[in-house]
Amino acid sequence: MNIQVDNPVLEVHDLTVSYDKKPVLWDVDFTIPYGNLVGIIGPNGAGKSTLIKAIMGLVPKGSGYIKLYDDSLDSVRHKVSYVPQRESVDWDFPASVLDVVLMGRYGKKGLLKRVSKKDKEIAYESLKRVNMLDFASRQISQLSGGQQQRTFLARALAQEADLYLMDEPFAGVDAATERSIVDLLLEMRKEGKTIVVVHHDLQSAIDYFDWTLLLNTRLVASGPTEKVFTTELLQETYGGKLTLLSKIGDLMKEKQFPAREK
Repeated sequence: MNIQVDNPVLEVHDLTVSYDKKPVLWDVDFTIPYGNLVGIIGPNGAGKSTLIKAIMGLVPKGSGYIKLYDDSLDSVRHKVSYVPQRESVDWDFPASVLDVVLMGRYGKKGLLKRVSKKDKEIAYESLKRVNMLDFASRQISQLSGGQQQRTFLARALAQEADLYLMDEPFAGVDAATERSIVDLLLEMRKEGKTIVVVHHDLQSAIDYFDWTLLLNTRLVASGPTEKVFTTELLQETYGGKLTLLSKIGDLMKEKQFPAREK
């Protein structure tokens, strides 16, 4: 099932990405609507992170094309923010929390221009929104995993983007931090932002996302979460590896999701 959207914020067409001649993504095709909180769901090795990186131009495409706001990434880069996996960053680099958040302003002004008073105000406001204002001068090497993740989010907020692509923002954080991040994402959605999140927990995905992509090298489904979260489509995505299927079935009954597409 692949529900196409008129005037999408993001469209991916016939995308194939290979590593060492082995396809990681195969003929992936979908569109994403404006102003939604979107989850990319699938098993380990399904190509979820690769999909985000391909959208951001960080890995070469074998075939296909990607449009953001009906344009190329280079033309609309100022509208797009990317939050990579926490593990991909050198947290021993000598920088303060404020330094990292101010990096989010460079896209607006260029690397060589001085940081203005307004830039600092936006950075402090972004830290306030993720409850990290008290840590502004702390070195990033001294942060916990949850604090590092919130610093990343503050940097993304400081970019003042319209589309946010986040790779596993809940990985390695405690339940309270996860809840606070979800609350922030819901706030951003109310502000008209579109947020695309790589996520691995099926049970919370039902609650978090308006729109869901089910991915396992190829696209299994893309559409409103209540239509995509069917036992059949989840089985197709996870195959025999999905031990949560019975729990998901119970959850769908509780939420009165359709057991199959009508």
